[in-house]
Amino acid sequence: MPPADIDPRLLRAFLAVADELHFTRAAARLFVAQQALSRDVRRLERELRAELFVRTTRQVALTPDGERLLPHARRVLDAHAELAGAFSGAPARPLLVDLNSDGATAARVLARARELLPECELMARFESGLTWAAGEILAGRLDASFGRVAGLAPAVRAGLSVHPVRYEPMALMLPLAHPLADRQEVALAELAGETVYAGAGNERTREWTDLAAQLFAEWGITMAPSVPLAVGVAEFQRVMSKGGHPVLAVVDFPAMPGTVLRPLVDPIPLSPLALVWRKGLNHPGVDALRNATDQLALAEGWMVPPAGSWLPASDRSLMRNRS
Repeated sequence: MPPADIDPRLLRAFLAVADELHFTRAAARLFVAQQALSRDVRRLERELRAELFVRTTRQVALTPDGERLLPHARRVLDAHAELAGAFSGAPARPLLVDLNSDGATAARVLARARELLPECELMARFESGLTWAAGEILAGRLDASFGRVAGLAPAVRAGLSVHPVRYEPMALMLPLAHPLADRQEVALAELAGETVYAGAGNERTREWTDLAAQLFAEWGITMAPSVPLAVGVAEFQRVMSKGGHPVLAVVDFPAMPGTVLRPLVDPIPLSPLALVWRKGLNHPGVDALRNATDQLALAEGWMVPPAGSWLPASDRSLMRNRS
């Protein structure tokens, strides 16, 4: 059996190598000699009786046992940091918060949380998609994110705490030359036979594409084919402009140049946005995000779905539950 007590230094060595996948860079990050780092990793492997890394002359990769250890090691070191901070008076470590994209609801929540807790560093990331971000959260490389929880695998959801944020009304981003661009709102029935882009083929945003597929199936809308993964706003704009298809979005999504954003109606389709973080993570920044969410939701009615709106039953059920 593995030892009851594992030296946190060994776990820090493991996490540094797991993050860098390179012993020299990991040693530099920890300000230790590479030989000392290697010794600590080997000692941890002996104590756990498991090989944690596959090492070759060209690369370092986590083994299945290494992947299994990763979230546990993060939680142990989080607890150590929390304990040390409680008695040292030192500020909490920065909280890494993935917003998916700038200018939307999640960014407003983060801005309000920063106002509530100015002494804590809440660092924004823009990685796109809860499917990808959830895996990063469980691995400890991110702390929190936003998105549609019902689109995640049950095993992934089991490792996350969830706080509903908003029933976001959906919208359509239309090229200026599109026949529907002059409308102030677009009825779903008007999109029958239309081809609309909703992230098909992007493995990072499977939860969004799945929700769109359910909506499109009911209203006879065609899912636009996959396009190369676009990273960054400018590249996304270029790829969408090249394809020429309307893009499924939410009402607060910033419209791209040469497009207009029109709300979808009859009925109003909803995107269920929730804040998620790793179970067991105790951090004042998470509390600030939850408080910010509740303040904004109360002030702006975010958690009151419009009458007759569209949302799958599984999503409605998850949005009623809070961690």
